[in-house]
Amino acid sequence: MIVQAFLRWVETAKASDRARAASALGRAFLKSEMAEEERRAARVAMTYLLDDPSPRVRLALCEALADSPETPRPIMVSLAQDQPEIACHAILRSPVLNDSDLVDLVGRGADHTRALIAGRPRLSRMVAAALAEVAETPEILTLLENDGAAISPMTLKRLAERHGHHEVVRRHLLEREALPAAARQLLVNRVTEALVGAGLVLAAVGARRMERVAREAGATATLSIAGSVSHEELPPLVEHLRVSGKLTPAFLMHALCSGRTDFFGTAIVMLSGLEERRSRAILATGRRHAVRALLEACGLARDVSEIFVDAIFLWRQAMQSGAVDNAGIAQQLLARHRHFAPGSGSAAELLDMIEQLQMAEERHHARAYASGFSLAAAE
Repeated sequence: MIVQAFLRWVETAKASDRARAASALGRAFLKSEMAEEERRAARVAMTYLLDDPSPRVRLALCEALADSPETPRPIMVSLAQDQPEIACHAILRSPVLNDSDLVDLVGRGADHTRALIAGRPRLSRMVAAALAEVAETPEILTLLENDGAAISPMTLKRLAERHGHHEVVRRHLLEREALPAAARQLLVNRVTEALVGAGLVLAAVGARRMERVAREAGATATLSIAGSVSHEELPPLVEHLRVSGKLTPAFLMHALCSGRTDFFGTAIVMLSGLEERRSRAILATGRRHAVRALLEACGLARDVSEIFVDAIFLWRQAMQSGAVDNAGIAQQLLARHRHFAPGSGSAAELLDMIEQLQMAEERHHARAYASGFSLAAAE
């Protein structure tokens, strides 16, 4: 009878009075001692108010209920789907909305709904993953700026794939320690693509030279990433490079000449299809014919595989003697093969790349020497 009287009163009351009644009803439901029948009646009345034509009424109800874990979940789900000024209280504050509710809102809601969810405190990995699949850049920025959001490495990689072209998103992602190596490499590609497409840079450097510089810088940055990640992260990075078409013979030789032997070994294991212990044993101690067979199982041609075999054996000698010199290894490879390689073909292109690496390493040593000399003179 109380509910019936309330509903009759609601039909004729002014919006301001209905709003005050909605707020009082919500607070009473949460804080007053009620018999079970009275609670059921109050719940029916609050459910009826969800269809009130005045936003003031629905807002008052939402504000009264938003913070409580005792709020009936269906009521809060409905309020979370209301217009933004009402939904914001439900989405940002309500503890009764579970991950399934939020994922459903991500899929069916508008941009402002996803933005509210992205800013929700203590956001779970599940909801963050859902946002990564459908949200646009503004909502993703809100997610990345939300310190209470739990974002898995897999979701970070997905964000790099979908939004890595955006400069601010790239910056936020690169600042995260949990960013996988494959995602970091993908963002490096986005940076080089942005440089190649920059009109001012193209005008100053030229398109062809800019493409070469960007390619070399991208390879160097990728190898720097490969040298800084854990052994467990190397297989996903190798697979990412393989799928993206960047795991070329030239890149593998660049890795080998640059001392990224763990990365190189992981790549050979994955490309050859052999058991890891067997593959690494061949690389570390196998005879020349066994090493060459392993490399050719990875798809390397005979003329190229011979250069790789020599590089591997040079690294073995350097490791045994303790005199590791990247430029020296490149120089020895050039001395052994330059006069026997044809003027064109994959072997010649590989040797050209090795020569570029040697010159770059020598310039690096010269700069380091000059810097050290200047510091000594300043003292």
